[in-house]
Amino acid sequence: MERQHSVPILLSSSSGAAQPLEHLTERASGDGVSEAFIRNLVHEHPACLPITEIDAMFSGTVPICTELNTPAGPIDVFMVTPSGLPVLVECKLWRNPEARREVVSQILDYAKELSRWSSADVQREVSNRLKRDGNPLLDIVRVADPAVDEQSFHDALTANLRRGRFLLLIVGDGIREGVEAIAEYLQVHAGLHFSLGLVELPIYLMPNGDRLVAPRVLVRTVLVTRNVVAVPEGYTLELTEGEEEEEIDPEQTARADELQRFWSEFLKVLKLDDPEQPKPKPSRGYNIFFPLPVPNSWISMYRTLASPSVGLFLTSTKNTPGRYAMEAIAGDFDAIKDQIGGTVRLDKGLWISDSLRVESLDQPEVRQRAFSWLAERVNTFVRVLRPRIRSAAADYQSRGE
Repeated sequence: MERQHSVPILLSSSSGAAQPLEHLTERASGDGVSEAFIRNLVHEHPACLPITEIDAMFSGTVPICTELNTPAGPIDVFMVTPSGLPVLVECKLWRNPEARREVVSQILDYAKELSRWSSADVQREVSNRLKRDGNPLLDIVRVADPAVDEQSFHDALTANLRRGRFLLLIVGDGIREGVEAIAEYLQVHAGLHFSLGLVELPIYLMPNGDRLVAPRVLVRTVLVTRNVVAVPEGYTLELTEGEEEEEIDPEQTARADELQRFWSEFLKVLKLDDPEQPKPKPSRGYNIFFPLPVPNSWISMYRTLASPSVGLFLTSTKNTPGRYAMEAIAGDFDAIKDQIGGTVRLDKGLWISDSLRVESLDQPEVRQRAFSWLAERVNTFVRVLRPRIRSAAADYQSRGE
């Protein structure tokens, strides 16, 4: 459906006359609006972006640089919050239908590339782009918030990058018919955990030659990882993070609250030997997921209610490097099962898993025993399987498959 807005009307305080403002377009003379103009406007005046309306978590965003180089190409504007949340901005003029399609692929490619980075990678590329020694990334952030702790900032940025927790903003001078489909395209193709905003940034010419910027949020949506994840027979998988129920079921809410308490308590006692392994947030579902260093692969932990048990297994999305790596590791199971220990098993020739039957998890002593078992198991799974996943995926990619 076409979405157009009327131009602003300037009312004269003296004569009362109403004058429609001219909507600037790209002009050969250079006094119109170009993608470079929009990019520089966003970088120099980030307040023109209604970020709080899109996702309040990204409030206080600090512009770092334009044209940040990545293997997928330069990001128009790269920003970050003092809490370590990255923001990627792609600026386009909407008159070209090709640009509407390309911008979707571009911003997804940037996000996927950055999900493989660490804070050190960002720092390196920012330094190269700005031609500044030291740590200009942190220096710029500290101008906005002097209280930012260096280690905490870099740890948080690395965790958010690896998790794919971004705000992706597509900014254009005027929305044309069909642009709303971008949101649907992203919802279908997204494999990261990000928020999306389509921002219309029309620019009008004032009578005195000044320019008026009138930001509008066209689409805002929070996208949660929604990959189809296959699980072994007999296991359950429930993704509830970021979803809202239209009707509130008191029993369902109470169960979700209990699940969130359970995972919160567990994550507080969990210690991981691998400093690069990010921890998930407490889920309101039956599973939590530890992302591995290959997209579309995880260690999934779960608890069940009907016959109380806890467990974990290595999982991945079909037809991805993560699945290839998972299959390769399963082929070497006999060689690594002693390293994993416990009661680890290989289900149906693919699923490396372990589980523990318990009594009621409402009993404090049973709960603590489950936590101790889970903590040892996930730490061992991460230590043994994480480097193998990375190596197997690298072999897969080197073969060009």
